[in-house]
Amino acid sequence: MSQYDRTLYKVSLAPGAVTDGTDNGTAVDRAVNGGMQDATLIVTTGAVTDGSHAVTVQDSADGTTGWTAVSASLLQGSLPTVVEANDSTVFEVGIGPTRRYLRAVIVTTGATTGGVIGCHFALSAPRYSPVTR
Repeated sequence: MSQYDRTLYKVSLAPGAVTDGTDNGTAVDRAVNGGMQDATLIVTTGAVTDGSHAVTVQDSADGTTGWTAVSASLLQGSLPTVVEANDSTVFEVGIGPTRRYLRAVIVTTGATTGGVIGCHFALSAPRYSPVTR
């Protein structure tokens, strides 16, 4: 089977301009195809003109309430803080076993015009494959 048969890509925060404040992504369900055992956060940037954009990952049991930060011990790599020097950059962070739902969160400070940032999850290692699209 190919990577296409074993991986789903889901948007949490669509690429867009972020300025001061907190942007909470939409919930991504890991339970598809009997449960996706692996997850990777993919953060992409466009033009970043100013500010500091700290990216975090949260999990929840129901996708609506009880969102908490995923423990650093469950992350492979470091969550990025995007700054002006990170134009057109891709960051990847592996995520170990968590509760069912994931979302990306960006907290921005010191921005006037901000930057263009998007956050996606690659879900892989399904219990049943090929994955259903």
